[in-house]
Parts: sequence; structure tokens; C-alpha cells
Amino acid sequence: MDLGLQDRIAVVTGASRGIGLAITQALVDEGVHVVAGARERSKELDALVGAGAVEAVLVDLSTPRGPADLVAVALGHGRLDIVINNVGAAKTRLTGFVDVTDEQWLASLNLNFMAAVRTVRAALPAMIAAGRGTIVTTSSVNSFLPDPAVIDYSASKAALANFCKSLSKEVGPHGIRVNAVSPGPVTTALWLGDDGVAATVARSSGGNADAIVEQQAKQAPTGRFTHPNEVADLVVFLASDRAANITGADFVIDGGLITTL
Repeated sequence: MDLGLQDRIAVVTGASRGIGLAITQALVDEGVHVVAGARERSKELDALVGAGAVEAVLVDLSTPRGPADLVAVALGHGRLDIVINNVGAAKTRLTGFVDVTDEQWLASLNLNFMAAVRTVRAALPAMIAAGRGTIVTTSSVNSFLPDPAVIDYSASKAALANFCKSLSKEVGPHGIRVNAVSPGPVTTALWLGDDGVAATVARSSGGNADAIVEQQAKQAPTGRFTHPNEVADLVVFLASDRAANITGADFVIDGGLITTL
């Protein structure tokens, strides 16, 4: 399927690994020029830069200025067609709500929520002037499946989902579409890394990280985690004109884990 994205300009946040890297690769495969924002480089992102279709911008997206600086690089091309809000992180907290400090709450809200708000704020005037644009945000099933082990992450993702829905109503008349994608567990460092959910729970309980992953995977009818490229395919479709009348939606991709929607 030709998605008609050739030569468009996109910003992707959190682009150096995981879902963000997969989205960047998928956009490049469709002929999009990507301005990729990340705090650190990765060899995979560097390879895409070397191929000429990606500009990597090293930026701290949790800061007030970081998102605007990233968007400014994209606008240097004369327009901005696509914004992918992907940056985010979760810290597993197993000692209870009372132990979550103000600093931890603010850090989570800054990265998981305010980074998207600031990126959109910087990008929107150019999109409105052009009369078109697409914004796709990586949310999470935790936005409506609250989990005390990631209480601050869940709250920030709930705010993000609400923001996307509200924004879609405001900017739809300007030709701009806003959608979200909410993955369940994905085969990235958030779950599988040395400091990911599985390893953290295993260290706390004396269990085995692989067994924890297997147990979690079995909760989905498909019996497995989602892969980053599967999330990326959905995101890129929503960014394309093939999804021209889809806005204000939140698409769950979780192998059937959530059964109440």
C-alpha cells in the first residue's frame, strides 16, 4: 500500500531506540525526511543518519526549550507535515505511593506529558498556516489501566490521552488530525532492559525476569508482547492520508490484553 508520504517532513521524539527508532525507520521507508530528537545517539539511528534520510538532534525533551529547539530544525526545511510524540519512560516503583517524591512526579510529567505539549505548541502555528498536518502520539494502555507500580507514568499517560482528544477537537477544522496509539507491553527496554519492569520486579521478589515476562505475555490472547515495528506500522498509517478521516482516536495494540473496551 502506497501511503503517499514521499518527501514529507516529520519530527519524531525519543527516536534513538525502541518504538521511536522503529517509527523513524518506517517513515524513512515511506520516503519521509525525519528530524529525530533524542537525548543520546544510538548506532541504529546513526546508520539512518548516514543513509541521508534522517537528521539527528541531540536534545533533552524534558526541558522547557528542548521540544521547541527540535521543531525549529524541522521548520528550517520550510514546513512540518508530521509530528510523532513518542518520547517517554516509566520507572517501576514497588514501595508504594508515599515513597514517590515530588521530583519523581514532576520528572515523569515533564517527559511523558509536557514534552508532547511543548512539541505540539511549537509545531502547530506552521501546521495551521499550511492548513494541514498530522500528529500521532504514543500513549499506553496504562492511560486507562492504572497500575500502582507505575503510578506516575499511568497518570501522565492519562493526561496525554485526554490532551490528544481535546486538541483534536480544536485543530480538526484547520485540517490537522490528532490521534494516539496505546501499546500494551512491547519488546523494548521499558519491559526487557536491565532496569526494566521485569528485571525490577524480579530483583524485588527474588523471581526470574524471563519468567515474569512469560507470565505477562500469557495474559494476552496472542500470548506475546507487541514488537516495536508493529506499533510503528500503525503510527505511520495514522500519519498518512490513508487515514484522512481518522482523528481524536486512540488505537490499542496489545494482543487483546485489554478486554473491557
